[in-house]
Amino acid sequence: MAFTKSQIIDAIAEKTSVDKKVAEAMLDCLAQLAYEHAKDEFTLPGIGKLVVIDRKARIGRNPGTGAEIQIPAKRALKFRVAKAAKDAILMAAPPPSASATTTPTPAS
Repeated sequence: MAFTKSQIIDAIAEKTSVDKKVAEAMLDCLAQLAYEHAKDEFTLPGIGKLVVIDRKARIGRNPGTGAEIQIPAKRALKFRVAKAAKDAILMAAPPPSASATTTPTPAS
């Protein structure tokens, strides 16, 4: 299930102890900053970054007829997920607190 905008606003308001209107303004401001600066590169630390990429012209194929078609070059927006987000979401590495627990001692 995906978070809706109102659920994100509620979560931000609860975790930061601010009004929902302030949380909504913060979320809208973050989105506006991303729109304005994605053409250069917009990074959300710990989450990822928005980058504009140039796609080359290429030849594609119509799946219905099998005919070749020319696909023009274009610019596209891409989101690259940060390593920290990948690790946290996919549990690639154990949390730091789990690795600091007792380690087994070798038996003599």
